[in-house]
Amino acid sequence: MTYPPLKISFLGTGTSTGVPMIACDCAVCTSPDEKDKRLRSSILVESLTTTIVVDTGPDFRAQMLRLNIKKLDAVLFTHSHKDHVAGLDDVKAFNFFQKRQMELYANSQTEEALRREFYYAFMDTKYPGIPELNLNTIAMEPFRIGDIPITPILTWHLKMPVYGFRFGKFTYITDANRIDDEEKEKIKGSDVMVVNALRKQSHLSHFSLGEAIELVQELKVKTAYFTHISHQMGLHSEIESELPDGIHLAYDGLQLGVE
Repeated sequence: MTYPPLKISFLGTGTSTGVPMIACDCAVCTSPDEKDKRLRSSILVESLTTTIVVDTGPDFRAQMLRLNIKKLDAVLFTHSHKDHVAGLDDVKAFNFFQKRQMELYANSQTEEALRREFYYAFMDTKYPGIPELNLNTIAMEPFRIGDIPITPILTWHLKMPVYGFRFGKFTYITDANRIDDEEKEKIKGSDVMVVNALRKQSHLSHFSLGEAIELVQELKVKTAYFTHISHQMGLHSEIESELPDGIHLAYDGLQLGVE
């Protein structure tokens, strides 16, 4: 199968608190290094004709402005936690300039949360200024948005199902601490993989740094980047220097080309 060339932009690489964390004066939160400043996790996936955002966290507006994004075809959601959905209202700017609804893609659990959290956008009685949204319910079957093929990957955030996604030869997984063997098969053969690595210490519902490294090595993915990073991970420059070949810490603003 042939896939369109993709550009991946990391809009945010931080955990739910972001980095720096409010009221924290640790070495990471006070670091002058821009790579230690992390908005909430999200990526932009672009082909020649199609532009997709994965998750609209609380920093969505700032992320769109920082990259000067003028066109957005769809939003794809991994799950319903606030650090992944809270900025959805700001897609109304794209409604205004693109003169059409924003296409949303989410599983039924996330769709239910979106309808609850943004109830005003789904009421029969509309009023000016609300976001115009069209929900597309997805399950585990592959689908396409524009010219970009997408394969959902079921992962587990403790007991919560969270969707990862494979876009051609690129795989993105966030908020997971377990992936069943049959779902791992969907990742194998990826040229590039992104996966969450919260910190060095073990965590209830996220991969630790060591667990994320083991996963990448098990799946034999050539190049991997870690995201959804806490200030507890340590300084970017120090952790990056400790990682095995082919494995890196992602950072806000990083862009990748995937052929």
